[in-house]
Amino acid sequence: MASMLPPAFDAEMSTLLGVDGWFTGEQIRRAHGEDDSRMSALPDAVASPRDRGEVAALVRACRRHGVPLVARGAGTGTTGAAVPFAGGGVVSFARMTRILDIRPGDRCAVVEPGVLNGDLQQALQPHGLFWPPDPTSFERCTIGGNLACNAGGARAGKYGASRDNVLGLVAGTGTGEIIRCGGPWTKDATGYDLTHLLVGSEGTLALIVEATLRLVPRPLAQAGLRALYRDAGAAAAAVSRLMRQPQVPAMLEFMDASAIALLRRNGSEVPDAGAMLLVEADGDHDSLPLALPALADAAGGGGLLARDVAADGSARDRLWAARRALSPALRSIAPGKINEDVVVPVSRIPELVAGVESLAAAQALPIVVFGHAGNGNLHVNIMYHPDDPAEDARARVALAGLFELVLALGGTLSGEHGIGVAKRDWMDRAFDAPTLATMRAVKAALDPDGILNPGKLLPLP
Repeated sequence: MASMLPPAFDAEMSTLLGVDGWFTGEQIRRAHGEDDSRMSALPDAVASPRDRGEVAALVRACRRHGVPLVARGAGTGTTGAAVPFAGGGVVSFARMTRILDIRPGDRCAVVEPGVLNGDLQQALQPHGLFWPPDPTSFERCTIGGNLACNAGGARAGKYGASRDNVLGLVAGTGTGEIIRCGGPWTKDATGYDLTHLLVGSEGTLALIVEATLRLVPRPLAQAGLRALYRDAGAAAAAVSRLMRQPQVPAMLEFMDASAIALLRRNGSEVPDAGAMLLVEADGDHDSLPLALPALADAAGGGGLLARDVAADGSARDRLWAARRALSPALRSIAPGKINEDVVVPVSRIPELVAGVESLAAAQALPIVVFGHAGNGNLHVNIMYHPDDPAEDARARVALAGLFELVLALGGTLSGEHGIGVAKRDWMDRAFDAPTLATMRAVKAALDPDGILNPGKLLPLP
């Protein structure tokens, strides 16, 4: 399919970006028209700028010619946020991959948006530092993509998600103006906090061209424990105790009875239980031996069936092997998976699990729940056969029921994957009309012509 761009715009971009930065061939357009949501659409062109000046010029040209522009990292998102449903251009940051500065004394790093999360972590190792966000796709996802959807990961309960670990941004608005917000400091009471506004906005407000990231000292030692419970209520009560005591777990993962049963069917050596918590502590060699017993005590209490402590690396790896095996094991149930990263208050986890069990029974579909219990961010996996129309329809009913349940429990639609288009039509149930109107006013101020990632995040009028 041929590109539908205005010829004058195509010529202008060819001159600006050159043969290595402007592509209209169908093969490369298709490669940039999908993400891990399995949604796809064909853009009219792919732009790969080299620096912020070219990004600004690209946006200004898109505005003059009325061409939509969708920012894209590595395409690891699961909500369709990087899919160009309106056509137009996709801007790839594959040539903006420089780690501009690592400042150990200020505990920050300055990077371009195309830097891979895993590459940054490797570069920080010699300095004894790390950037806390650790999504499952950390080896191939980009910092820009992490910031766009406020990615988190298993360490977010202690260290926070992307928004909590960014100090400043340089970004191009929908008018093509470059703005700078925040900087290499951790305390700031100067003006509006635009930095944290842009994080999580999924490229609908501005294109991030540089980020100053907050770094954390790498822990010298880690230890873990596994606790098995009679039911999800007992596990949730333990989560509350664990998060109240001074030694905050570095990771706190929950698995429901269906997840445990799946692991057992696939050969993992996990005892039968109604729920399981995997807890990890980090620190130094002197403090960790004191912290681990405190975590073990907090993990106890009513409904505890068994508790295993792993103080050394090999034992800890054996405990976490079950968690690593869980996602691959899901493929043994059904080829289709709807993975929603919903959030509820920790105290409502038992109600969420019970409600999901009712949905699974009502729709005759397996639904597996696991995730980051420390901040109530659980992944609800609805398993189905996409080629079976009846199962596909029941999966959609189950998904709607899940969102209704989460909102009724005082929760929210996403903890780390974002909204994109997958959850966009539920935003008017998650927020009241005045709040959505305020969001639309912010969008109009930064992107007055609506060219940046149109149709994403905010519900359609």
